[in-house]
Amino acid sequence: MSFNYQDIRKDFPILDQTVNNRPWVYFDNAATAQRPLPVLEKISEFSVKTNANIHRGTHTHAIKTTEAYEVARDIVKDFLHAGEREEIIFTHGTTESINLVARSFCEKFVSEGDEIIVTEMEHHANIVPWQMACERHHAILKILPFADNGELKTELLESLISVHTRIIALTHVSNTLGTVNPVKELIRIAHLHNVPVLIDGAQSVPHISIDVQDLDCDFFAFSGHKIYGPTGIGVLYGKRKWLESMPPFLGGGEMIDRVTFEKTTYAEIPLKFEAGTPHYVGAIAMGTAIQYLQNIGLPTIAEYEHQLLKYATGKLKALGNVRIFGESDSKSAVICFELDQIHPFDLGTLLDQLGIAVRTGRLCADPVMDHYNVSAMTRASFSFYNTMEEVDRFIEALTRIRSMF
Repeated sequence: MSFNYQDIRKDFPILDQTVNNRPWVYFDNAATAQRPLPVLEKISEFSVKTNANIHRGTHTHAIKTTEAYEVARDIVKDFLHAGEREEIIFTHGTTESINLVARSFCEKFVSEGDEIIVTEMEHHANIVPWQMACERHHAILKILPFADNGELKTELLESLISVHTRIIALTHVSNTLGTVNPVKELIRIAHLHNVPVLIDGAQSVPHISIDVQDLDCDFFAFSGHKIYGPTGIGVLYGKRKWLESMPPFLGGGEMIDRVTFEKTTYAEIPLKFEAGTPHYVGAIAMGTAIQYLQNIGLPTIAEYEHQLLKYATGKLKALGNVRIFGESDSKSAVICFELDQIHPFDLGTLLDQLGIAVRTGRLCADPVMDHYNVSAMTRASFSFYNTMEEVDRFIEALTRIRSMF
C-alpha cells in the first residue's frame, strides 16, 4: 500500500487505549468513524480562537469564520465533483438531507395517487421520510426487493416505474449487507422515464470516489461523522434545477431575501435551504476530514479495506456454522453475521468484555431483518486504520465466546 497504517493510527489517539484491560479494537465504523488529529485541531481552532456567527458580522472573526465555511462548501463541491458550489447544501446529516427532499420535493411535485420507489435494503432514514410524504400526499410507496445474496433485483425496476412515479430513493452502499449497488445503471433507467433519483451516500463516501455528474444523480446525501468528521453536520447535493424549483424546508434567518408581514421572499440557493445558524464549526472541520481522506487517496483506502474485508470474511467462514448476510461480489467493508445462533446482544456484550467494539441489533434496517427472518444481527465494519492483527483478535474472541456456549 502507499500508506502505512501504523503511521496513520498515530493520527487517531482514541484508538490507543484499553477497554476492559485489553487493547481496544473498534469495528463499528459504519455507525461512526473516529476523527483524526487534524480534524480535532480544526474543531479546537474554530471553537477556542475564532468562534463567530457566519454571514452576519463585519468584524474580523465573523469574516474569517464565514470564509472558512464557504471554503468548506468548495471542498465538498470538488469532493463530489458537483458542477456548482450552489448545489451543495449543508444540513445536520444524511437523515435531514433526505427529509429535506422528502418534504420540499414532494410538496411541489407529488400529488394523490403518485408513486415513490425505495429499496428493501434501505436504512430507516431512507424509508420513513418517504412514508411520511406518502401519508401527507396520499401517494403510494413501492419497494424494489433484493435477493438473498444481498443484491438488488435491478431487473424489476423497469416494471415498478409507471407514469405516476415521481422519485426513486436508494442507498449506494447498504449499511447491513455492504452491497455496492449499481446506482449509475439504476439512475440511467430512471431517467429514461424522466424520474429523478436520490442517492443515500452515507455508507459510500468513506470508501468510494464519488462523481455526482458522472452518476447523473439528482440528489446525493451524506454525513460528516461517517467520513471522519464531526457529528451534526451533513450534505445534500442537488441539481440546480430541482433546488431552485423546491420550496424552502425551514423558515427563519438567513434563508430569506426580504421579510414583511405581507410577504417574504427567499434567498437564492444554497442559503434558501440553510435557515438559522448552521453548524459552521462542523462544516469547516468536515472540510478538513475530506482533505485528510483525499491526501491518503480513496482508491488506496478502498483497496486496503477490501483486503481487510476479504481476510475477515475468510476467517469468519473458517470458524464454521457462521451465517453471513450479504455476499455480493461488489461489497464494501461491512460484515453482518450470525454465529452459532448466539444472540447478537450476548455476542456484542461479550466481545466488548474482550475489548472489541461491534454493532448489534436491528441496525435501523427492519425490512432487512424481516427478509432474513432474524431478530437482530452482529455487524463488524472496517476502516483504513484497522489492521489484520485486529481481525485475528476478533476471530480469537469469537472462538473463545463460542466455547462458552
